[in-house]
Amino acid sequence: MKASESAGILKKAIEKAIADHQITRQEYDSIIHEATKDSFIDNEERALLSQLQDLIENKTVKLIP
Repeated sequence: MKASESAGILKKAIEKAIADHQITRQEYDSIIHEATKDSFIDNEERALLSQLQDLIENKTVKLIP
């Protein structure tokens, strides 16, 4: 199954956050908007969002205002 375009965008944004060890609130909101703009979160998007949330919770990636 081919990955959705939004999943690719999410993956790049999350990889950037991991590399930077931080994500701004604006970047986070943009990721959420991208994932929900088609009113459906597919399995790959769900996995990517879960990964990002785990990284924020364990402080690997810092959410900054």
